[in-house]
Amino acid sequence: MSVAELYETGFQARCDGKYGYAKMMFESILGQEPNHADAQWQMGLIQGFEGDFDGSIATLQKVVDANPAHIHARYDLGMTQMMLGMDEEACAHFHEVLRQDPSHEKAKQQIAYCG
Repeated sequence: MSVAELYETGFQARCDGKYGYAKMMFESILGQEPNHADAQWQMGLIQGFEGDFDGSIATLQKVVDANPAHIHARYDLGMTQMMLGMDEEACAHFHEVLRQDPSHEKAKQQIAYCG
């Protein structure tokens, strides 16, 4: 399978709640392309879905640090932080998402919780 096919297969598996299979697909991508931001992002999401919130935050932060314009990872990092009571950090990410994409509807909704 190509990287694009692996990603699509992993993405669909993640959406279907088949996290183990999804992780195998994303790990395969990362074995070929260690800096594949979208595969790293998906791994961070899965970590959160499986309850590894510290790991999720670390992975999503790594994606954002290496790819500041990765709006999806930045938004999901903010959401994870907000869920864990890290409001100040989360709001900074929502503000940055809206700076990069003023029409981002979900970030607009979340910013309402920021002071």
